[in-house]
Amino acid sequence: MAEHYDTAVIPARVRAPRDKASAEGTVGVISTWITAAIRNEKFFSLTELNREIHRRLELFNHAPFQKKEGSRYRVYLTDEKPLLTPLPSTLYELSQWKQATVQFNYHISVDKMQYSVPCEYIKQKVDVRLTRSVIEVFYHNQRICSHKRLYGRPGQYSTMEIHMPEDHQKYLKWNGDRFITWAEKIGTSTSITIRSILASYKVEQQGYKACMGLLKLADRYSVKRLEAACHKALSYTPHPSYKSVKNILATGQDKVNTSTLESSASDDDHNAYGYSRGAGYYGGKNHD
Repeated sequence: MAEHYDTAVIPARVRAPRDKASAEGTVGVISTWITAAIRNEKFFSLTELNREIHRRLELFNHAPFQKKEGSRYRVYLTDEKPLLTPLPSTLYELSQWKQATVQFNYHISVDKMQYSVPCEYIKQKVDVRLTRSVIEVFYHNQRICSHKRLYGRPGQYSTMEIHMPEDHQKYLKWNGDRFITWAEKIGTSTSITIRSILASYKVEQQGYKACMGLLKLADRYSVKRLEAACHKALSYTPHPSYKSVKNILATGQDKVNTSTLESSASDDDHNAYGYSRGAGYYGGKNHD
């Protein structure tokens, strides 16, 4: 506080009451001049009381000294006022210090609120300075970030994009429409799959990682194979996942001609109950 107001605090010496004689004496005089003088008067509002105190304080400061020339107001004008400096533009705020550990999600928890920290400080212990309006985070006495202090419902997040890893930052620039537009350029089945993934989450943003992973499969396997794999997955379920499409591509199922298999199966299979392995499967026609 002394640094903020560009002043110094000099404590009185212990067991030396003469250091405070002037201050203590003034308190006694003020009590006599003001408090005792108005003790029998009645005031009907705080404003009225303060007005009377201010009036008597002015009289007290302008009253001449008993043992020397001048008054307290004259001493203020000649000795003290020339040395005064302007007050800072902002008021001094009391602060509280705490320690916190940066979590794996590059946030620290302070008073049940979450504040982001540059991701390179994950698992490190940091010092946190809290004021009424701001929190500041220090690592080895160097300030690494600051946030506007959160109030209200516990569990709120204050996250700065610059603090996020690069892989996390890129998702902020995407939305559902952009994933769908990308998928439509690949094919109808891919577009349907992307729409299904986005719709499967209560919060759309939770599906962005799966959508990005699925569309990136085109770089590894080709656009044509990705569309075929999505078509294959949709033949199994109306709600395919990224994992199911990836497995189809990894096992090469997208290369199998589905129409050929279906036609051959219908020619060989006359059993209404499904596929029948036949006697040959169990070791020959003579098998009991």
